[in-house]
Amino acid sequence: MSDGIEDVVGVLTEQIERRFEMSMDELTAAVAAAPDANPEATDIVKWHGLLTEAQAALGRAEDDLLAALQRQPSEVDDPTLDLAHRVNAAVTTRDGRALVVRWLLDPDAPGKKDLAAERLARLNRRSRPGPAVPTSAPVARPATAPATGRGALP
Repeated sequence: MSDGIEDVVGVLTEQIERRFEMSMDELTAAVAAAPDANPEATDIVKWHGLLTEAQAALGRAEDDLLAALQRQPSEVDDPTLDLAHRVNAAVTTRDGRALVVRWLLDPDAPGKKDLAAERLARLNRRSRPGPAVPTSAPVARPATAPATGRGALP
């Protein structure tokens, strides 16, 4: 039923392939071979897979609804209405996953700059040979007498 909408998956797939300069099959194979090599590619492949699964589920739900509507007399019965709700849920799932893929592809998306800075900081911490702040041995300090007077706890 939604021939134009199916292009969402195709458009996002083309954007992914352009971004990584390889086909989706090649990118999927590369991520499977070395999932830690490029966390961004790994995330995109994961969510693209979820998106294509959601698109397939939507297609099945639409086909089921169309078949039920063709068998239906003038009024829609409860099972057919349930199929319509299934289609709506599938559209919502597919659109949500498409938004995630689109967000992953956009380097300037809200929250990305902070996320990139956080990832960079984590990477830098791992490669740092010592503590982040120079430290020295603790200096022995003389013991102090307990506080007395106003404001002191008993």
